[in-house]
Amino acid sequence: MLEEKNDSGSVELKGFQEQQKHEDAASSAVARPVWKQRLSALFTRQTLVIVLLGQILSLCITATTIFSTKLAQEHGVSIPTSQSFLNYLVLGIVYTSITLYKEGFQGWLVILRRRSLYYILFALIDVEGNYFMVKAYAFTSLLSAMLLDTWTIPCVVLLSVFFLKMRFIRWHYLGVFTCLVGMGILIWSDMAAGKNFPGSDYLKGDLFCLAGATCYALSNVGQEYLVRQKPMYEVVGQLGFWATIINGIQLAILEREELKNITWTGPVIGYIIGFDIAMFLLYSVSPILLRLSSATFFNLSLLTSDFYGLIFGLILFSAKMQDLYPVSYVLTILGIIFYNIYPAPEPKFKRRLEDGDDQPEAQPGDV
Repeated sequence: MLEEKNDSGSVELKGFQEQQKHEDAASSAVARPVWKQRLSALFTRQTLVIVLLGQILSLCITATTIFSTKLAQEHGVSIPTSQSFLNYLVLGIVYTSITLYKEGFQGWLVILRRRSLYYILFALIDVEGNYFMVKAYAFTSLLSAMLLDTWTIPCVVLLSVFFLKMRFIRWHYLGVFTCLVGMGILIWSDMAAGKNFPGSDYLKGDLFCLAGATCYALSNVGQEYLVRQKPMYEVVGQLGFWATIINGIQLAILEREELKNITWTGPVIGYIIGFDIAMFLLYSVSPILLRLSSATFFNLSLLTSDFYGLIFGLILFSAKMQDLYPVSYVLTILGIIFYNIYPAPEPKFKRRLEDGDDQPEAQPGDV
């Protein structure tokens, strides 16, 4: 009887062990697809489109820098307010025309009556962000401006969490941290190479830079808030409309003499047109990226513009590549990959821009 009990006990033990093996195998089979799913998510069509759009915008930033540099170095022309004015004017004409076509004149008046305060504030912040950043480079050092400009990213994260009610996970924060490390290596490399152009008033320049970076963060998060509720043609059209007025006032005050003294040669006109084409693409594509991803990812993507600027600088300005530049670029790309392992969180803010009708809220594929 004892042997029978021992045999039955061993059988039960073996059965339990087999069951545990099956459960362990099943749990590992479940765990593996989760990782495979996350890695495969990096190569989905939507993720690839998001990354591609981000790099297109980064190239647009690079193009604006190149055209502005060519104007300043080769022709002594520095009219940032005027250049921005032309961009806002074209945006207003193109996208307000689209709004009038889709909504009608009465619909456009309804937009002005119900949402103009939102758009005026958005346009004012965007215009002043551009103004403060340009002024910063006139007073502080280049490296100080680059370092303080990265304040935009943590500022965007904080605004997204508290204003848009977004809940990031550790992979998103890891992506942000990795990108900032890459940017830090780039700045340190420039400092070690002595590429720090001195400033005339560091305190004023640094304050301008912090103000500009904060305005950029507010503008990016504000634009995401708007495009997630209303059509992109309405948001960009209203930005162009109101920013043209605001920027035009600043232009009349700040750059009247500069415009009078410019020698309007073919290259000068060409560089200004190239600058405004790049800016038009930037403002036209950025709402799509903001709706598909987030303002945080938008700013992470723009960090690669420094590396693209170096590549063009090697060709156009005989610049020299520092040894750590490729490391910085790789870290920035890794940060972008880390950020996209999991989709960007959806904002949970209360939607205040409904028209009171049954119009559905904006979806990622809408224009």
